[in-house]
Amino acid sequence: MTQTTNRFFDELGRLMNDAAGAAQGMKREVDTVIRNQAEKILNDLDIVKREEFEAVKEMARLAREENEALKARIAVLEGKLGGGQPGPASGA
Repeated sequence: MTQTTNRFFDELGRLMNDAAGAAQGMKREVDTVIRNQAEKILNDLDIVKREEFEAVKEMARLAREENEALKARIAVLEGKLGGGQPGPASGA
């Protein structure tokens, strides 16, 4: 009788291990499906990725710096020309 009881518990233990393995496999599969669906939704919404956003942000920063430098050069050149903006009498 003890041998049958041990055999029963061994089979029960194996069954539990198999069930746990199947549950982990199902979890991985569900995670994959959810991730794929979320990625598809985000692609359909046309949302930019973080890397692309950071690249454009850096380009805008560099353009602003260049714009400020050009403004400063224009101000210096206008100063050398004698006073900046032309008056209404000059016709320009």
